Amino acid sequence: MKHTIEEVKLKSGASGLLIDAPESPVLNIRIIFRAGNKFVKKPEIYEVAHLMEHMAFGRNAEYRDEQAYEAEFTKNGAYHNAWTSDYFIAYEAECADFEWQRILELQELAVAKPRFNEEELASEKGNVRSELTGYQNEYARLIWPKLQQSLGEEVLTYGERLKTINNIELKDVRDHHRRTHTAKNMQFIITGNLHGRKRKIVNMLENWDLKEGEKFEIPLSNYHATEPVIVRRKDASNMSFGFSFVIRRSLEPAEQYAMGCLNHILNGTMNSKILGAARKRGLVYGMGSQTESDRWSSTWDFDGEVNAENASDLFDLIAVELGKIINGDISEADIQAAKTYALGRQQMLAQTAEQISNYYLRDYITTGTYEPMTESTKMIEAIDKSTIVQLARIFVQSGISGLTAVSDANKAFLESLWDKIIGII
Repeated sequence: MKHTIEEVKLKSGASGLLIDAPESPVLNIRIIFRAGNKFVKKPEIYEVAHLMEHMAFGRNAEYRDEQAYEAEFTKNGAYHNAWTSDYFIAYEAECADFEWQRILELQELAVAKPRFNEEELASEKGNVRSELTGYQNEYARLIWPKLQQSLGEEVLTYGERLKTINNIELKDVRDHHRRTHTAKNMQFIITGNLHGRKRKIVNMLENWDLKEGEKFEIPLSNYHATEPVIVRRKDASNMSFGFSFVIRRSLEPAEQYAMGCLNHILNGTMNSKILGAARKRGLVYGMGSQTESDRWSSTWDFDGEVNAENASDLFDLIAVELGKIINGDISEADIQAAKTYALGRQQMLAQTAEQISNYYLRDYITTGTYEPMTESTKMIEAIDKSTIVQLARIFVQSGISGLTAVSDANKAFLESLWDKIIGII
């Protein structure tokens, strides 16, 4: 879908992207604050950001409770949701084009005019407990908080997060909202048919009832290498694992595309070097790899599930294929095939307003920068072997890496697997 982008910096201090997609029949609204778990005042109330996000759609300046607000919001088919991460709380909405103004006004009520109360706090404490308890039964989810901790990030596991819920009082919720939900700390991405509407949207956002506040900086984590970590589960019939290589810098957009091609070569399809080969040998049903980047650091992450009897062979395969990459043993045919795949996927990522918003979201909210989607084709076409090999070497040889697994295996076994990966450096 064709679109044009304008970055807007409001007088209030907020900033965002207005993305005009004239063919879109809907308006997609993202309101984001740097207000996630890493911005809570103290670890003892770690879950306050998550609780506050749950309560945002409750009582507000005009509606008595969540049910009344929800009924009004969705009466013409509109959708809304919110999520909390380490760094962000984001509010999402999508509506038919004809009711964009009404929906944007309702968004202000949730974001800027909530009326937090004890009754809803008690309810949402129960809901959050249920949510986090459920996550503890999903082994793949247990990997990453533990791996983040072992690498030096200040995060809590799901079990540790559960223990903080009872510590949170209503004043903590109100304080977190007051500190973080301010004009300078707000970013937005609004996508849809904006012709003739941009000035109205800007004026509406300028007049949201938010204090000026400050824009929080994404904190720098004190990353370091770590020994393998086991999350012991006696009932685990296989091993869920994840390992990461970390570098202390952000990736440029072109570098992100290069790593995307490399991940495709390694794990993208049934013809890939690791996943495809492992499936052919009956070693693993599924595994993958991906690259993430924020303002200060980037990670190259691998994850999967493997039966204990196949783990050693799988990690041998991973080590061999990573070793080939850092030694420059990668064919031009594989690179070209990955580039062709990326070009096709890129065109498929701009079919809806939501997809367009998603494309710009991560880079804009973490770095404050964006690359027009029209530039992506050029960056993909420019990917070459030397860039891929150099990036792989930078990650693998960074000296910051770690492995975590959920399993009933002993630590010595996990260490033997990790030695295979470290041995390629």
